[in-house]
Amino acid sequence: MAETDKRRVFEKRSVFKTTLDKMNAFHQDKAALSKLTPPPIFIQLHKDGRTSLTAGDLDFTLWFGPLPIRWLARHEEMAGKEGFAEWQVKGPLKYWRHEHIFEPVEGGVALHDRVTLEHAPGFKGLMTRLMFDGLPLKFLFFYRHLRTRRAVEG
Repeated sequence: MAETDKRRVFEKRSVFKTTLDKMNAFHQDKAALSKLTPPPIFIQLHKDGRTSLTAGDLDFTLWFGPLPIRWLARHEEMAGKEGFAEWQVKGPLKYWRHEHIFEPVEGGVALHDRVTLEHAPGFKGLMTRLMFDGLPLKFLFFYRHLRTRRAVEG
């Protein structure tokens, strides 16, 4: 298997001075995805079929300026862990699974984001490497944790 065809894992962990209830409430908020999407990206929600954080589908388009990226994500629970996961049913990458793990720690709650991803071959894979990997992925989760901190510690 070529190096570019392998799944890789990206992780970001931060500790917040908050409770599990506040962390869950923030992520359950229907506006959370918009709050967690950094400019200049704009999110257009087509259908929110989630019945909870751990069940249902979310159909949306990410707009990178004039470039639309359609995405269908399925939410599910994670056995034995507090939090939720979503995986790409349909979208730009060959594979994408994002785990949002909430861990009680001394002084608050740790948010551990774990993304497992794989790029498609060819031009599509080149585009997703530029948009959903490396520095853009690091910036996305830096922004998401900053916005989460503002929401749950305020």
